[in-house]
Amino acid sequence: MKRALPVLVLSAAALVPLWRYEPSTGTSSSSAGGAAPAGTPTAAASAGAAPTVVAGSTVPTEKGDVQVRVTFDGDRITAVTMLRAPDHPQTTDAVPKLVAETLRAQSADIDTVSGATVTSDGYKESLQAALDARGA
Repeated sequence: MKRALPVLVLSAAALVPLWRYEPSTGTSSSSAGGAAPAGTPTAAASAGAAPTVVAGSTVPTEKGDVQVRVTFDGDRITAVTMLRAPDHPQTTDAVPKLVAETLRAQSADIDTVSGATVTSDGYKESLQAALDARGA
């Protein structure tokens, strides 16, 4: 009987995070307004050779839309920006890993981030569309 109270209190404490959990609503957030249409190369102004910026296609996923913008300096991928990403904690954690892996691999042949498989697959599809539009 002495154990009943601590067990009850700890059980209730363990359930609080479950009660407070809010699942994804399936809406997507856009981090850049007025983005170039998918697959449209645009030049960014800078001194010397201008980098080429290409937006990948928008990929609908069950968590929300995914779209990337890739910056090329010559044939090298120098930056990847998420234009659209699901509003989900796993996506927030996965994006830096996906971008770092893309810059290392210089292709869309990258590993999926564990726990963010849906976002990773959408990212890779949009990235490949940008690479195809660029002709890489």
